[in-house]
Amino acid sequence: MSPLRITLLLALAFATVAHADVTLAPLFRDGAVLQRDEPVPVWGSAAAGESITVTFAGQSASATAAADGRWKVTFKPLTASAEPRDLTVSGRTKLVVHDVVVGEVWIASGQSNMVYALGGATQGKADIKAANFPMLRQFKVAQQPSLDPLATVDGAWAPALPDTAAQFSAVAYYFGLKLHQTLKVPVGIINSSWGGTAVEVWISPDAYKAAPAIGKAFAQQEKIPRLTPEAKAAYTNALAAWEKARNDAKAAKQPFATPAPKAPAGLGGSRTPAGLYNGMIAPLVPYALRGVIWYQGESNADHADQYPPYFSALITGWRKQFAQGDFPFYWVQLPNYTHANNETNWSWALLREAQTQTLVLPNTAQAVTIDVGDAKNLHPGNKKPVGERLALLALARTYAAKGVIDSGPVFATAKRDGHAYRIAYAPAASALKAAPAGLTGFELAGADKVLHPAEAKIDGATVVVSCAEVSDPVAVRYAYRNAPVAGLFNAEGLPAAPFRTDTW
Repeated sequence: MSPLRITLLLALAFATVAHADVTLAPLFRDGAVLQRDEPVPVWGSAAAGESITVTFAGQSASATAAADGRWKVTFKPLTASAEPRDLTVSGRTKLVVHDVVVGEVWIASGQSNMVYALGGATQGKADIKAANFPMLRQFKVAQQPSLDPLATVDGAWAPALPDTAAQFSAVAYYFGLKLHQTLKVPVGIINSSWGGTAVEVWISPDAYKAAPAIGKAFAQQEKIPRLTPEAKAAYTNALAAWEKARNDAKAAKQPFATPAPKAPAGLGGSRTPAGLYNGMIAPLVPYALRGVIWYQGESNADHADQYPPYFSALITGWRKQFAQGDFPFYWVQLPNYTHANNETNWSWALLREAQTQTLVLPNTAQAVTIDVGDAKNLHPGNKKPVGERLALLALARTYAAKGVIDSGPVFATAKRDGHAYRIAYAPAASALKAAPAGLTGFELAGADKVLHPAEAKIDGATVVVSCAEVSDPVAVRYAYRNAPVAGLFNAEGLPAAPFRTDTW
C-alpha cells in the first residue's frame, strides 16, 4: 500500500472518530439491570479526547475518550433498587438510558438446552400467561461469530411479562424467577447462547494462548486472513437480500431454491474456536455481574476425555476477562438421554464425569438432572427443575440463604463389606431416600469387568450394594449409563450424582 493511500485512510479514520457521537456499550440500554454491591463499569466510545460525564443514582463520574475513542467510568457500589431511573451520558452529545434498575445480574450461556425458550417448556404456556415480573429481565444477545473480539453486539432488555416471557431461555427464566422471588430484588439475565455449539467456540483467545495443550485449532484459525470492513459489509448485505427474497417467496407461497451466500472464511462461524466468545461474550466485558449459569456439553459428548481442559479454560478465561475475581460458575450436568446404544456406549456418562471433574475449580457447582431428562429427546421440555436447581446452588453458595439444601447425595467413599460394597455419602442435612420405583441404578463388577445390576439398600448415611452374580466385586457404579434409571435421592427430592469407582 502506498504512503499516500495510508495517509488518506488514516485521515478518514481520524475524521470519522473526530465527529463520532458518544455511544454506550450494548448492555446499557433501556430497561438495563445493574449489579448491586459491586463497582459498576460503564463504557462506550466518543471522539478522541472528548470529555464524558456519566450520572446515575446520585453518582457522577467522568472520563476522557482515548485516542481510539474508547472511554470508561466506574460507579461505586450501588444498593439494590426497583426504582426505574435514568442513566445519562453527556459529552458533545447526550444519551439517556431509561428504566434502569439495580439488582442481581447473571450470564446464561451454552447450547440448545439453554437456548430452549420458555414457550416450548412443559409448563411454559401457563407460566407465560402468569408472568407479571417486570423486575425479572432478559437481555438476549444476538447470535454472531467473529474471528476477533468485537466491541458491540445487538440485543435488548425485556421484562418477564405475558407478551415477552415466551422468548426467555426457559432454564434462565426459572433460575432468575426463583432468585427474584427469594431475594426480593431485580434480576437481570444476559442470555448469550447458541444451539449445537461445542465448548471450544466459547473459550477466549487469551485462554487458548495460556493453554498450549488445547490451542492447536485456535492457532490454525488465527492464520486465516481477516475480512476488510468492506468485504464484511458486502456479505452482510448479500445475506440480508437473500433472506428477504426467501421470506418474500415464502409469504407468496412460491418455490425458492436459491442457495444462501457462502460466508467467507475470514468471517468466522459457530464452529470457529473462540468464535462465539469473540462475537457474543467479548462485547459484554467488563459488565458487572454476579456469576454465570451454563448448560452445554451435548456437542462434546463423543470426545468427553477432552472436555475437562477445555471447560476449565473457558471458566478461567471468562473470569480473567471480566476481572471480577472467581465469580460463581454453575452448570447443568447433562440429564439422562440415550445418545447411542445404552448397553455399549458411555458417551453421555463420560461427559457427566468430565463435568464433575471440573468441580476442582473454585466457586463452581453443578445441578444434577439425571432424573428430569427424556431418554428419547435431546431437548427435554421439563426445564423448571433444571433452572430451580441452579437457583438453589446460587441461593445456598452465593447468597448464603439459610436452610437451603442445594444438592442431592454426594458420593464420598466406596469400601468392600464382605461380598458387598458400602457406599458412604458426604454428611448432609437431608437423609437418603429411594425413589418410589425403588433404589435402582447400582451395578457391580468383578475382575472380569462385567457389570451386573445390583440390589441396594439404605443403611443410615450409606448404601449397601450387593449382587448374587458377583461374589467378589472389585468395582461399583451408580447411574453410570447414558440414560440410567436412577433411584437415589435425598428427602428434598434432589438426585444423587452418577459415579464409578473403576477407570475402565
